[in-house]
Amino acid sequence: MTILIIQQKRIGDVLTTTILANSLKKKYPDAQIDFMCYSNSVDVLKENPSISNIIVLDEATRKNYGSLFKFIFKIRKRHYNIVIDAYSKLETNLITFFSGAKYKISYHKGYSNLFYTHNIKRLPNGTKSDYGLAIENRLRLLTPIIEEEITDFKPKIFLSEAEISSAKKLLQAAHIPQNKPIFMIGILGSEWYKIYPLERMAQLLDTTVKETDASLLFNYIPNQKEDALKLYNLCQKATQDHIYFDTYAKSLRGFLGLLSQCDALIGNEGGAVNMAKALEVPTFSLFSPSVDKETWQIFEDEENISIHLKDLKPEIYDEFDEKYIKEHTFKYFEEYPIHLIEDQLKIFFKTISK
Repeated sequence: MTILIIQQKRIGDVLTTTILANSLKKKYPDAQIDFMCYSNSVDVLKENPSISNIIVLDEATRKNYGSLFKFIFKIRKRHYNIVIDAYSKLETNLITFFSGAKYKISYHKGYSNLFYTHNIKRLPNGTKSDYGLAIENRLRLLTPIIEEEITDFKPKIFLSEAEISSAKKLLQAAHIPQNKPIFMIGILGSEWYKIYPLERMAQLLDTTVKETDASLLFNYIPNQKEDALKLYNLCQKATQDHIYFDTYAKSLRGFLGLLSQCDALIGNEGGAVNMAKALEVPTFSLFSPSVDKETWQIFEDEENISIHLKDLKPEIYDEFDEKYIKEHTFKYFEEYPIHLIEDQLKIFFKTISK
């Protein structure tokens, strides 16, 4: 049996969709399971024993119909039995439709019957969920081919011993104390509206160092260095002394190695938080007020805490829609009581130090 899973978009989306590959491999251990994604997400799929091949659909191919159809017919020649399209945009509609697969599965849309044999309805936004709708809606895509209840559905990231060893050596080379906590700080979000104001983030980092005496690593890429420096300069001198600003990974796999050696990740909700959870690293995250909490507040517990404005002031969401709140993101970030976040952060530190 050959199966193709398609998930484009961001790293968090791709990582979450790996639960399909993991569940299918458990059900069909001899199956070849391939995974299609953008090039920026390949690293979260590497070393996953459930995935046989990673297929990259690059931007140049997507934007040229001639190249796209050549790509489509290459996929057709692989003779997949099952294609699960968790993305469901025009290019993946076409890839799935022309694949020749017996089972073509995706989410129900007004036009989706044209492309798929099985059209699965998502749970409505706002539905209460123990795991988050991002998880539950993906599991629904498996219902045409797996009848029994799926109980192991947490995303996982797999690192090699060499990658872990390399991360440890990098920390040693930076002379980071081994007898104190190490926290990865997710200082920036993937979009402007997902970034908690730097002045407030600096205040949280001051509290973090005061409470834990921890060493802090900043998660940023070279083109984000200017913003990272802004945050560094906003911190108190005592906090700056605990920030190892130049200790960062030059690749996503390198970042995952470093993250695996941290005691927690603190910062903006997004891909890095999902990666930390997949590595069993505790997380404390701040949601943008316009991000759908029911979808992405996944696997919350004492060691994975998130703060969302909807939890604090739900009446705002009765008055304004998501579009309006997104357009006024920084106004609504001001509605997050900083003292409450600090109190929750202190509880988090006590929990993970037990």
